[in-house]
Formats: sequence, structure tokens, C-alpha cells
Amino acid sequence: MKLCWFHLMPYTDLPDDFKDSHNSVWVDIDSRLFKPEKAHHMYNDFMDELEFAAESGFDGVCVNEHHQNGYGLMPSPNLIAATLARRTQDAAIIVMGNSLALYNPPLRVAEEFAMLDCISGGRLVAGFPVGTPMDTCYAYGMNPSQLRERYYEAHDLILKAWAEPEPFAWNGRYNKLRHVNPWPRPVQSPHPPIWIPGGGSVETWQWCAEQDYVYAYLSYFGYKAGAATMNGFWREMKNLGKDPNPFRAGFLQFVGVAENRDKALDLYREPAEYFYNRCLHVDARYANPPGYTSEATMRAKVKSQVLQAARRATDQSMITAPTFEEIVDKGYVIIGSPDEVAEQLREVAVDLNIGHLMLLLQFGNMGKELAIHNTALFAKQVAPQINGLFENEWPDEWWPQAMASSTRAEPRPVFQTTLQ
Repeated sequence: MKLCWFHLMPYTDLPDDFKDSHNSVWVDIDSRLFKPEKAHHMYNDFMDELEFAAESGFDGVCVNEHHQNGYGLMPSPNLIAATLARRTQDAAIIVMGNSLALYNPPLRVAEEFAMLDCISGGRLVAGFPVGTPMDTCYAYGMNPSQLRERYYEAHDLILKAWAEPEPFAWNGRYNKLRHVNPWPRPVQSPHPPIWIPGGGSVETWQWCAEQDYVYAYLSYFGYKAGAATMNGFWREMKNLGKDPNPFRAGFLQFVGVAENRDKALDLYREPAEYFYNRCLHVDARYANPPGYTSEATMRAKVKSQVLQAARRATDQSMITAPTFEEIVDKGYVIIGSPDEVAEQLREVAVDLNIGHLMLLLQFGNMGKELAIHNTALFAKQVAPQINGLFENEWPDEWWPQAMASSTRAEPRPVFQTTLQ
């Protein structure tokens, strides 16, 4: 099993009364709440945390794309990935990912991902999400009924751009390019492994099966709520004739680990409540525009994680914020000692058949010191108990194939000069 350290980069200074005084954390969040001087320290702390995770032995570090929100401060994950590609040595750089339909032309994604693969020496995982409705339809004005068509065309253009050795013309419905000939090209051939981040849709499952991509379920509500979606995914894989290789799937889980359970409950109460009561305060009007959810997904009764959060934020019958006890009992966040956390994560991996486990070890308003503590304790005492799961049974065909360490560049800390 691969253990991947995931960062949302949430704004950590939303006011205590945010849920009561503000309409939504996404799309129309009050811009006066954003303090650039504070964000300067947040970004640098977040990047320190990602680099520390890579140094601590995590198999990969994950970044992602969101817009106009206080939930995740990464409108351009490629910027963060570029710093990680330069400042880390062995960890995979997992960009989860670029929302393809938002790039005009999408060739930009092919170019920037190729740059990242070259800088990192072939350590890139290329994530191709459709994107949340808040990001795509409201923040960037995309027509929801055209979103998937634009996405599929962008995908086809990017893959052809990576594979075609000669310049070619592209005459699509949404993109018309006389000359397509991207430089640079990726190190990995024919292209970096592709993962499809999703919140749960039948089309995404079928797309992953058709293209032989990883389905990465980015769950807000933990393994107990995520079981129905993952079971649906594996049923669909069986129906489509795919083997049950756990490395076909990824799953995101919040985790808080401490020396014992009581201490963990004390340490992670505030950041968990902050995340679930402020970072997920989404106005339901932005969560499901007409045309975004397909008929097949609605018939299958697959529920978007974003939509569930938005409905909870606005439904009068659920207006009471989830308590920390509910957050823990329902498995939103796995809390406990290293042995307790390892036992639960092994259960998650086996029961949901997950080969790529993505871990949110910084969440909510968690400060750098606690995030580093959580990460270090996990790396030293939890990871050794679950590393290697599935690897003697199944090949991971969706992991980066990096250049040999001996052939990669070694960043130098400081250049010395003799010039006077």
C-alpha cells in the first residue's frame, strides 16, 4: 500500500462566528476576511509541512486545485508542486489535479505537467478532476451542461500532445489549434500515471475503467460513509470485467494520532471542529447546478460529498453543527494512539480494497507544530504497521516510474562564488 500525505491548505483564521455570520466558505466568501500577511505565513507553514512529510518517508505528497474559497488556498497546485519537485528527492508529486475544462487551451496542462515531470525526474502523478461545481460553474463560469464534454475533449488533446512525435492540428468543438507541439515532454513514457479524483459519480467510475486510471475518492466523511461509494465502484469494476486490484483505487481519510487516545482527543478537537463547521460551510445553491449531475448518477443514488456538506450547512433539520464526538464516532476523523490508528487504517484498506491511502494529517486550523507532530508520529509508529499491504498480491501499475536516483539532479543548498 502507498501512503500519501495530502494537503488542502485551508485558511486557518476564519472567525469563530463564521458559520453564523457568513453565507458560504466557497464562491461568495467575504474577501475582507483574507489577510495577505497572514497567508504569507500560512503558505510557508504548509510548504514546510509537505516537505517534512516527504522527508519522513511518505510515498507521495498530494496537492489539489480550488478557487474562491477559504477551504483550500491552492488555485494553482502546479505552483506548489514545482517547489516540491525541487525541494524533495524521492516522494511522488501527486497533483490532484488540474480541472481540465477550466484551461484555455488545455494544452497548458500538458506543458506544465511535463515541466513538473522533468523537474522531479519522473515523479509526477497527473490528476485530472472534472472539478467541483463551486470551482467550475460558479467561480469560473463554466456551463454545467458542457462541463464533461469540455473535460473529455481536453483529456484527449493532452494525451495526444504527450504521445504524438510530430506537430499536429487540433480541430475540436471547444479547442481549435493550428499547431500542437508541446515542449517539454514528460520523462515518463507514454505519460505520467493518471488518477481521477472524484466525489462519487457513475461516469467517473466508468471513465476510470475505460481508460485504466486510478479512481481517487476524496471523502470528507471518512471510511464509514465512504463504504457505500467504494462498494459501488468495485461492483462497477466487476460488471466491466476489471480485476479487483486495490491499486486501482485511492481513498482520503482524516487522521489524528497521539501517544494515547485521550491525548489525541484533546489535541485534535479544535482543528476537527474548525474544519467541519467552518471549512465545509457551503451554500447548497452552489453545490449542484442543473446539468452538473448526470441522470445515471442520480438514478444510482450516488451522493456527492460536497452536496452532502452543503445540505448539512443549510438544512434546518441538520442546522446543529456536528460535535467532535459525532465527528469521531462516525469515522470522519480517525483518532487514537498509533496502534489504534494503524488497526483502523488496516481495516479501511482491507474492507474498502484501497491501495493508495491518502491521509489528511493537517486539517482545519491545525498549526504547523501539531501538523509536524501528527506527521512524525504517524511516519514512525503507524506507517510501519501498514506499509507493504497488498504489494505481494497485486502490482501497482499506477505509480510513477522515476529516473534512477543516480541519474537525477541533486539540488545544492547554496552556490558559492569566487567573484569579487
